[in-house]
Amino acid sequence: MNKLFILFLPFLLTVTVLTVTAADKRIVMLAGKASHGPGEHEFRAGLLLFQKCLAGFPGIAVEVYTNGWPADDSVLQGAAAVVIYSDGGAGHPALQGDHLAKLGALMKQGTGFACLHYAVEPTIEKGQAEFLDWLGGCFEIHRSVNPTWTANFKTLPDHPIARGVKPFSLRDEWYFNMRFRDGMTGVKLLLNAVPPATTMNRADGPHEGNPGVREAVARGDEQAMAWATERTDGGRGFGFTGGHYHRNWGDDNQRKAVLNGILWVAKVEVPAEGVNSTVVASDLEQNLDSKGGKKPAKPKSESK
Repeated sequence: MNKLFILFLPFLLTVTVLTVTAADKRIVMLAGKASHGPGEHEFRAGLLLFQKCLAGFPGIAVEVYTNGWPADDSVLQGAAAVVIYSDGGAGHPALQGDHLAKLGALMKQGTGFACLHYAVEPTIEKGQAEFLDWLGGCFEIHRSVNPTWTANFKTLPDHPIARGVKPFSLRDEWYFNMRFRDGMTGVKLLLNAVPPATTMNRADGPHEGNPGVREAVARGDEQAMAWATERTDGGRGFGFTGGHYHRNWGDDNQRKAVLNGILWVAKVEVPAEGVNSTVVASDLEQNLDSKGGKKPAKPKSESK
């Protein structure tokens, strides 16, 4: 009997592990291809950092796929949430081929959806209608803008994504003047700040400025840099416009807001104090894309 038990022990252990794993909610993260200079748009390093921060969090399993859309996109099936951190516009991985339709099928099943930084930008012709539905808002060219500036988030709303996030100030390429659903239906603004006049130092352009946003900044209108939505299909969406500079993930409050957002769209209970994680300088140096050996750039004044 002892010999038989020993023979079957590996099988029993495997079944136990599979049972525990099957109970976890899968969060699938897609990192875009290498982009920009060192320390900027570090999609792979950023998502692997989030995976590390969420390691051991009960009830979830975080998977990271790099270099854009996964070669075998069956990995998306059954995901509680899909998170995309990538370049946007016409090069957005979600807009290639039939990817938008495949995401749409997941959304109908109530899958959560989160987009970070440039990934909040589809095109007007393809993706905008879907992103307004799935995320509640998105970047729209010739309307939204992408200056680099210091956003001062003085207050946080009552929302699970804001749990444990303290007021903070950070210099990043914060997009604003986003396109939101008509009437802001189901949309909750999370990180709000007033852009200074210097954000309008650039000439008008598809990402740089336009009469409407200039008037809004001149009035001192508060703008949203992160938001959440609850969809009619039962799913949730989260948009975050910062994240241009990789080193900013070292800020405890910015990182916590995004980690909270990832849990929330996966319908995982966000702890009362938010997701606690520790990131040191050496963590931010891991998994960076090879970009010619150049040193990370410092934040530019008010332009991309």
